Amino acid sequence: MATPLYQQIANDIADQIRSGVLKPGDRLPTTRQLMAHYEVSETVIRFVMIQLKAERLVYGQQGRGVYVSESADS
Repeated sequence: MATPLYQQIANDIADQIRSGVLKPGDRLPTTRQLMAHYEVSETVIRFVMIQLKAERLVYGQQGRGVYVSESADS
């Protein structure tokens, strides 16, 4: 069974966090930027963010964006 698209994107971003490409405190690209980069809908990106937040790799700040968690480096 194929991995869902949102999970593939979440895995890609998680890999960037774990490898140090994205560091704790870094702001993730905007939803629109992620939509354009991965060529997916806003709904897919919402699922990606839910997944990354559930894994505690990122956190959101209302009106400011989504950031890599400090605990993500462990």
